[in-house]
Amino acid sequence: MIKTIDLVKIFRTDEVETTALNKVNVSVDKGEFVAIMGPSGCGKSTLLNILGMLDTPTRGQYFFNNIEVSSYREKQRTSLRKGNIGFVFQSFNLIDELTVYENVELPLLYLRVSAAERKAKVNEVLERMKISHRKKHFPQQLSGGQQQRVAIARAVVTRPQLILADEPTGNLDSANGEEVMALLTELNTEGTTIIIVTHSPTDADKAHRIVQLFDGHIVTENIRQIL
Repeated sequence: MIKTIDLVKIFRTDEVETTALNKVNVSVDKGEFVAIMGPSGCGKSTLLNILGMLDTPTRGQYFFNNIEVSSYREKQRTSLRKGNIGFVFQSFNLIDELTVYENVELPLLYLRVSAAERKAKVNEVLERMKISHRKKHFPQQLSGGQQQRVAIARAVVTRPQLILADEPTGNLDSANGEEVMALLTELNTEGTTIIIVTHSPTDADKAHRIVQLFDGHIVTENIRQIL
């Protein structure tokens, strides 16, 4: 599903040039659960943003479903992301002015799904995430764990092939964090490819494979035996 070849990302200002990724080569097969780990500033989130087509590499190639997308313009990347990739962020990234229902419905509006189908899909995923009783509430009326459930619901409502999660438990207590990881593991069991960025060894233990980044390089890859 995913393959990068000598991926480089350089951030430049007038005075400073920072190499965030340096010739990164990584592959992820359909149905895998991969955790990306490493110290702060090592390039984890930068790599995730490129894999999610939120950003482009400075050099190198990125293949998504055998399509080379590294040179795609923003409009092309946006079109390819729709319905194919779902995002879960540490800070939830919900829209405060929209209700829970409306936040989850938003990706379906972008895909121009009919009103009846939107209603069915949103209600189904809210039930699954055990947050339907809060669908008329606004994000600021929810706990952190509830907000992350809504964020996951929004990510999966289009039934994407791939979910990218950046520190999905970072703002949660341990109990809510375990519930969020259980939801992601369940989605993976059903066939969704999952890639998470995490500092948590406990969260990484849920993955099939752990990729360790350091100073923009992949230094190790550990394949885990999931019981």
